[in-house]
Amino acid sequence: MKESGLVPVFSHPDPEICKGVIKACYEGGLRVFEFTNRAQFAHEVFAALSKFVQKELPGMLLGAGSVIDEPTAAIYMQMGAKFIVSPGLVPEMAKICHRRNIMWIPGCATVSEILKAMDLGADIVKIFPAAQVGGPSFVKAVLGPIPWVSIMPTGGVAPEMNNLEAWFSSGVDCVGMGSKLFPKTLVDQKNFDEISVIVKNTLAMIKEIRQP
Repeated sequence: MKESGLVPVFSHPDPEICKGVIKACYEGGLRVFEFTNRAQFAHEVFAALSKFVQKELPGMLLGAGSVIDEPTAAIYMQMGAKFIVSPGLVPEMAKICHRRNIMWIPGCATVSEILKAMDLGADIVKIFPAAQVGGPSFVKAVLGPIPWVSIMPTGGVAPEMNNLEAWFSSGVDCVGMGSKLFPKTLVDQKNFDEISVIVKNTLAMIKEIRQP
């Protein structure tokens, strides 16, 4: 996550579309992908996607997002999730993830929540909803007193140079990006080649921004 600087966030009820999108990300240069638990039978789609990744996309780390409780985390870990992302801070999830040596990324919106997440062993803290809680200025302010925390904002991040510059200059290690990275029209058209181009261009922008 820190190496690429980008964590794609995606969900769709059609397993074949999900396979096309994750393959597009892979071909665009990404090796991490967050599938979000946002619909009925999402875990079944994830199971199919997990098997596809293991067989076809070596080196791709597939995780589950929008997970809000222990039982759901357990289901996704059993199906091969390499990391678990939550929109909020649920302490009980830390224990089950650590027991299986799975990275746990909780969502936080205050400094107190961030500190609690660090106490519970979070390697990366997700700021969510990032734009609504203050955007890059919030991140910069937070990193003043606790510069050692790794932050990933999700919500309000776009594949545009000005937007990415604002986030990375604030001190984030990586960003989570969903609908802006995967325009609905392209997904509906199954235009995976164009999605791959967007991913590749976004990674290039992040690399340029990070250059000393």
